[in-house]
Amino acid sequence: MPEHILPLPPKWERDLDCGWIVFKSSKDEIRGYFAKPKGRSNLPAMVMAPENLGMIEHRQDVTRRLAKAGYAVLTIDPYSRIGGQSPRDFKSPEERRLKAFLATPDEQYVPDLQAACDYLSALSEVDGNRIGAIGYCSGGGTLYAWICGRSRNLKAAVVFYGAPTVQAEARADGKLLDRIHNGQKLQCPLLVHHGEADRAVKLDEAKRMVEVLKKSGQPVEFHIYPGADHAYHDDSHPNYHAAAAELSWQRTLKFLARHLSAPAAPRAT
Repeated sequence: MPEHILPLPPKWERDLDCGWIVFKSSKDEIRGYFAKPKGRSNLPAMVMAPENLGMIEHRQDVTRRLAKAGYAVLTIDPYSRIGGQSPRDFKSPEERRLKAFLATPDEQYVPDLQAACDYLSALSEVDGNRIGAIGYCSGGGTLYAWICGRSRNLKAAVVFYGAPTVQAEARADGKLLDRIHNGQKLQCPLLVHHGEADRAVKLDEAKRMVEVLKKSGQPVEFHIYPGADHAYHDDSHPNYHAAAAELSWQRTLKFLARHLSAPAAPRAT
């Protein structure tokens, strides 16, 4: 291969350890992008669930942003079983999203998220009692499924414009999946961000989800961003909304600091 077209190496970060790792989910090997501050121990940690585009460079960049804020972060590749890319055999944006949902059903994706959490918890640099989660778009929807009755040991979660429902045609069983039904089972404090002008996940649907989540008794914060469309936080996307992205990110860091920054008390001897 000519030298000038060699693939680029992973981005070098002076203050971070970052790169690709592999962990087990049941019998399957799952790829993930991992980042943490160099030379630190007793770290809080985060599991990240990407949108249906998968492990794009922006998602890797957000992994590093969280690591720079002091977290050990593992972003899972939801398409690990099919080569690490979202389905490419589509003829329209609608077909792309449909096939992406079919390739990442909750029945598969939720156990992968828990396996990522368990992987982080076992790391010597991580405080297993301070693990949170963050999800975007379809990954945010799957995060709803995970944190409402199916997670272990999560202390906080953040959802960016997550999808409360999956249409019947995007499910192998041909039935509508409504995650709202389990909202009252929310297991940890939650922060939800949503654009007022979201055309992919309607604001009314997000509001309906939040109202049920509040019935759990867990703290739920819900912020709506005027003029922001779906995927507004992605600075590589046409829908990027700088003001909404900056404000929601600052709110996210404050929320995580509030729920994950205090080290666990030492065990009595």
